[in-house]
Amino acid sequence: MTSGETLLRVTGLTTWYPIRKGLFGSVRGHVQAATDVDLEIAEGRTLALVGESGCGKSTVGRSVLGLEAPRAGEVVFEGRDLLKLSPDALRAARQRIQIVFQDPLASLDPRMRIRDQIAEGMRSFGIGTNSADRGRRVSELLARVQLDPEMMDRYPHEFSGGQRQRICIARALAVEPRLIVCDESVSALDVSIQAQILNLLTDLQRDLGLSYLFITHDLSVVRYLAHEVAVMYLGRIVERGPTERIFARPTHPYTRALLASIPSIDPARRGNPSPVLGDVPSPSNPPSGCPFHTRCPEVMDRCRRELPAPVPIEGGTSRCFLAEPRPPGGRNGQAGKA
Repeated sequence: MTSGETLLRVTGLTTWYPIRKGLFGSVRGHVQAATDVDLEIAEGRTLALVGESGCGKSTVGRSVLGLEAPRAGEVVFEGRDLLKLSPDALRAARQRIQIVFQDPLASLDPRMRIRDQIAEGMRSFGIGTNSADRGRRVSELLARVQLDPEMMDRYPHEFSGGQRQRICIARALAVEPRLIVCDESVSALDVSIQAQILNLLTDLQRDLGLSYLFITHDLSVVRYLAHEVAVMYLGRIVERGPTERIFARPTHPYTRALLASIPSIDPARRGNPSPVLGDVPSPSNPPSGCPFHTRCPEVMDRCRRELPAPVPIEGGTSRCFLAEPRPPGGRNGQAGKA
């Protein structure tokens, strides 16, 4: 990272869910939602966490927020490990980390006016001296997200999907956060509305110095918004680095496959995707060795036996044997049939 001090550092984050079976709900196994995840976000920067549905992206976001209890790791925000804070201290820290979910309609209470929903967090954290002061703040926030403040007495069903997402962003801003977790926050919107929301997030970052953890399965929106990208597969980060490097010189076969799946008008790119074999393995029974080896078109014998360690690559890392320095005369292992 090249701009600002580190705001969030996640080290070795591991979050598993128990599998309970039987009459008494005894634990019979675990779903490995996130394993040994390392992330870092600087002030005023955006990290995009990308991967297929079910890879563990949202679990990481919820673990950062304290909505899920990790089994191991550190979540250091503003110099303090959130996993070691008392309940009162954690509640205070949560004021500085907010989340915008995928479905804005489900995120808003249909029985409450927009004014009250935006002001709710301010009341909870003691922001504003009285209701009139908070009302002025609500008006300012609606204008900041490019909505008419005169709309504040309406209910959520009176707005479009894009407008509701702007309201959710205003609600997050109301408590003056430093980091916002955007969990698939534009994936349910039309492409033209997506572009408007992405422009809004970019403007807010420039004006307020916000940092974003932007969780998405859609790489087509990442290049515009993110400074860095972390690619996740089956609960693990398989590659991360500066956005331009990831798009120009991806080193992991899974990253290349995701990039190849982006629709393109370039004839040279159409019809030549990187093949991804088979289906995603079950996170309750992940394969040994590299988690991607069952689907990788470049699998080698050692991939089936060994878990690749992170290899430093141009400001990031790659968990792939192909990213290791090549020995004289060939590949980093013996190729095997996929």
